[in-house]
Amino acid sequence: MINLKNKRILVTGGSGFLGSYVVEKLKALGCINIFIPRSKDYDLVQMKYVTKVYKDVKPDIVIHLAAQVGGIGANRENPGKFFYDNLMMGAQMMEIGRQVGVENFVAVGTICSYPKLTPVPFEEENLWNGYPEETNAPYGLAKKMLLVQSQAYRQQYGFNSIFLMPVNLYGPGDNFDPDSSHVIPALIKKCIEAKLNNSQKIVVWGTGNATREFLYVEDAAEAIVLASERYNKAEPVNIGAGFEIPIKDLVELIAGLTGFKGDIIWDATKPDGQPRRRLDTSRAEKEFGFKAKTPLELGLKKTIEWYQATISNLSINNRITQRK
Repeated sequence: MINLKNKRILVTGGSGFLGSYVVEKLKALGCINIFIPRSKDYDLVQMKYVTKVYKDVKPDIVIHLAAQVGGIGANRENPGKFFYDNLMMGAQMMEIGRQVGVENFVAVGTICSYPKLTPVPFEEENLWNGYPEETNAPYGLAKKMLLVQSQAYRQQYGFNSIFLMPVNLYGPGDNFDPDSSHVIPALIKKCIEAKLNNSQKIVVWGTGNATREFLYVEDAAEAIVLASERYNKAEPVNIGAGFEIPIKDLVELIAGLTGFKGDIIWDATKPDGQPRRRLDTSRAEKEFGFKAKTPLELGLKKTIEWYQATISNLSINNRITQRK
């Protein structure tokens, strides 16, 4: 077990959605030497900035969360960028980490690395049994290469690198940009805007038949910190809540929680993505004691309340600005 409290910890993507929660968890442990590289100062796609961040920070522990990521639409529009940027960031961060001898490198991957038709629940052993779902395959494969690199470096160099695969995350602070958001923030935004505009319908991508598993972001952050402390093996680890819900049921749940009572129109010309997603989460519980705590409905309520407060504050600030 690694005592993180007195370590110098580099958290790439530490100012992002998941990263900000990881940083808060680390602070709660008493960690004070936490460093968050900003993209404007360190473009981690370029090796010279990867080398620079290691030279400037001299970390003992690296938690690599930085990623180019988005929902189905963003993945379809940016397959090349998502592949290249994620591959280069991860590969270079791990390589220089190996060269300078960091104590632990925590590579955070994605459930998108799994084959499209993986048997449910997804077990880590199934990871190589097929090609990922086409719309997010470039992103998923770029991230999966970090597992290959991690295992190869452990075998050849004795490098302590671990690979975690979180399921779809959600929670306060999520990305609500309709061009790049994932399904939960996209649905919350649609329902709330429809209600505010007195619209009697919303249009949702796909058929509603696909299933997804969702993990509250604070739970995911806890899992990452626990793994950073307690896990030191080559095998990848699923990070999830261990359930699945059809998108149709999810839409109805969010509509109910937001108070939207209009019609839900399904646009079947748009892709569903992977047919089913649910993880086997037993390895995370066995290896480092992680079990998700936040029920979906409670997590959705917190996320909706945060988003409503955010748009309310924006509206107030805009009125103040207009008066000036």
